[in-house]
Amino acid sequence: MLPITGELDLHTFRPEDLGELIPAYLGECAARHLHEVRIIHGKGTGTLRATVHALLKRSPLVLSYRSGNEQSGGWGATLVTLRP
Repeated sequence: MLPITGELDLHTFRPEDLGELIPAYLGECAARHLHEVRIIHGKGTGTLRATVHALLKRSPLVLSYRSGNEQSGGWGATLVTLRP
């Protein structure tokens, strides 16, 4: 079972798992009243980031998302604000 801490590091997951993993994780965060989530996808080629952003765009739980700043991972992480 994956701990729900408000931070999800995707480095240990396969890209094909993200379609189920991210919505389920966001749902668990929302259920625990965690409204700020950081998803770490790494910098790489940007493909994983694009996949994450596409999933966030479709999620009814997501109020907004943006790339991290220098303290939170830069463009290797995405900061997500969930709806209250």
